[in-house]
Amino acid sequence: MTGRRPVVTGLGVVAPTGIGAAEHWAATLAGELRVRRIEAFDPGGYPTTLAGQLTGFRPEEHVDERLLVQTDRWTWTALAAARLALADAGYDPADQDPYATSVILGSGSGGNEFGQREIQALWTRGRRAVGAYQSIAWFYAASTGQISIRHGTKGPSGVLVSDAAGGLDSLGWACRVIRRGTPAVLAGGTEAPISPYALTCQITGRRLTAATDPRDGYKPFDRRASGHVPGEGGAVLLVEDAAAAARRGARGYGEIAGHAATHDAHGFEDPALDGRQYARAMERALAAAGAAPGEVDLVVADGAGSPDLDAAEARALRRVFGEYGVPVTAPQGLVGRLCAGGSALSAATALLAMRHGTLPPIGNLDDPDPAYRLDLVREPRPARVGTVLVCARGHGGFNSALVLRHAGDGP
Repeated sequence: MTGRRPVVTGLGVVAPTGIGAAEHWAATLAGELRVRRIEAFDPGGYPTTLAGQLTGFRPEEHVDERLLVQTDRWTWTALAAARLALADAGYDPADQDPYATSVILGSGSGGNEFGQREIQALWTRGRRAVGAYQSIAWFYAASTGQISIRHGTKGPSGVLVSDAAGGLDSLGWACRVIRRGTPAVLAGGTEAPISPYALTCQITGRRLTAATDPRDGYKPFDRRASGHVPGEGGAVLLVEDAAAAARRGARGYGEIAGHAATHDAHGFEDPALDGRQYARAMERALAAAGAAPGEVDLVVADGAGSPDLDAAEARALRRVFGEYGVPVTAPQGLVGRLCAGGSALSAATALLAMRHGTLPPIGNLDDPDPAYRLDLVREPRPARVGTVLVCARGHGGFNSALVLRHAGDGP
């Protein structure tokens, strides 16, 4: 990337591992499994009964009461995460020109819980029982819009829809917006896909585990991997032009040095298992960052938790880095797959690894499959973390890769 340098100055985390970056990081290093039986409804009639769920999240602490009734839970988490990111960065959009701040998020499932409730009202009580907010609360761009309204931002804004790759893609677009002259962008994503309707939709993807014990659930790169569990939450990051951040004395977590996205163009239901387009996304992201594979200190992998998808990812990583060529982690085994929120959370985790000089372990990994021939991080590993590659894949063939570099490294 050339020209303006995008740096991350604020992290807002709302995840099963904690509310706030500090809680999330501590739980991740401790390997605390935050997957449990679904509590929002009785999942007994579904083939999947486990999910990563928020603990200690009180929406009223982050969202005005009048807005709570107009929006879905996924928007509540996005509003909370954005607020935390701004506070972490010491950045108040109200102190800036309205056009100086943008909001660009990834989105996957939208406001499904709100939508299900209104559809039920329609079919049980008739059209007059459907509220006016149904027209906007479910919409996949609702969180972007509500954050913009709440903070009075008028910079170029949008939403990326590429399933689990969306969080990284939103950060890539944030870099483009900054290079075009907007000083600050809120980017990332959150999800709340734990409702009967949302779970039914996810079951059709045939990738959810049938395990009933959380320890047997989502297990990236494990011999006993049997699919993933859904999860709620994610992360919103404040990305700023490095010069603008320096003028106000902000400390950056790291620079977004490169991003690339590819598509398998293989088939919606059956993913390409050769890993070639996935590896191409990694190579292009590294090239955009001007980084060689040997400079990467850590890969935060997609870690799908299905044997065939994990094998395809291992194949792609070996193509880029060689066998055992780079430490690989996937902490999301602790929280489930958070769709677009998951890759945003992975980016936040990577930046925390840089700041604390520690490689976080893979979540819920007990018996690594040696066939993958990867250097899988089993325990927290002290290390100098100057460059991290974060990877994500979305259902339907989306691939995304993001290179993060320590703010003091590189040219």
